[in-house]
Amino acid sequence: MSDTPITEQELLKRITVNPNIFAGKPIIRGRRLAVEHVLGMLAAGDDVDTIMKGYPWIERDDILACIAYAHRLVEHERIEPLLSDAIA
Repeated sequence: MSDTPITEQELLKRITVNPNIFAGKPIIRGRRLAVEHVLGMLAAGDDVDTIMKGYPWIERDDILACIAYAHRLVEHERIEPLLSDAIA
């Protein structure tokens, strides 16, 4: 394993889309594991080691790729505050 950090672009190459798997949702390296599932496990408090034990084929960089993918989706989101007459 190299000590050279992997770039975000290299990480994102690990995320693929296959219309025959999960109706085209983003998956990890063509396998039957959706990015959203990995993100859900992380959100539920699972750590990288726990995820890797549950999926022996997954690599740490695959998990980082899921995080990079989510970041890419939300990095330019703009949230507009709700204006309401109910605010006193």
